[in-house]
Amino acid sequence: MAISTEKFQKVEIIERKDYSSDLWSIRVKTEDKFVFKPGQYATLGLERGSRLVQRAYSIVSSPCEEDLEFFFELVPQGELTPGLFDLKIGDTLWMRRQARGLFTLDDRGNRKKFFLLCTVTGVAPYVSMVRTLARAEQENRPVSYEITLIQAASRSWEFAYREELEALAKGSAWLRYIPSVSRPWEDPGWKGEVGRVEDIARKYLDSLGLEPTETLAYLCGHPQMIENCKGILKRRGFPKESIREEIYWIPAKKSGVEAAV
Repeated sequence: MAISTEKFQKVEIIERKDYSSDLWSIRVKTEDKFVFKPGQYATLGLERGSRLVQRAYSIVSSPCEEDLEFFFELVPQGELTPGLFDLKIGDTLWMRRQARGLFTLDDRGNRKKFFLLCTVTGVAPYVSMVRTLARAEQENRPVSYEITLIQAASRSWEFAYREELEALAKGSAWLRYIPSVSRPWEDPGWKGEVGRVEDIARKYLDSLGLEPTETLAYLCGHPQMIENCKGILKRRGFPKESIREEIYWIPAKKSGVEAAV
């Protein structure tokens, strides 16, 4: 199988971190400059016989960083993540040369408040966004946004970027980070918020007075969470154009991402 080097480049894994038995991140070095906006995704692929199996993955790193970072959850019966899980530092994989996606912070108009909701790996594009804003602040470019980021997971060890996000929130006036555990009985040491994204979203929409006239909502992660939160937001008066979504774990036949090359 000949893979078009006009469409793809090989990237090398230069770092790997394992957070649990099924959650890990990698950093990759690219052959050529990869241009993207915070919130966009890259398409990664591995050769499987006569095919190149591809999936889209949100980019964790900021465009300000030299290398690219990705955060994965293992799908044991999946066609790609088991192969990605087996990769080590020094191994290579294919990546499309062009970033895609419209899941970026929309700062047009008067809305300056962003309500970001996610589950587990759905935090990836948000990390890219806040890293980029934090860099801007360091370079004396004030951040005029107000960002509330709510992330839910079954247990606290699934919050791979929790320490980083908590530190950024503590050191800035524009970021509020709220992690929540939905299975506290499996995580007795957890002292923070408890509940699914849907439960926490209702609470903070009210307590922070996030009104649809000045707020854009972003939903990323599990499709059922996204549907539930869209219902909550719509009942609160958020019109369709004030809600952005990035759905993970859609069957390949519906996503249009997987392809044979």
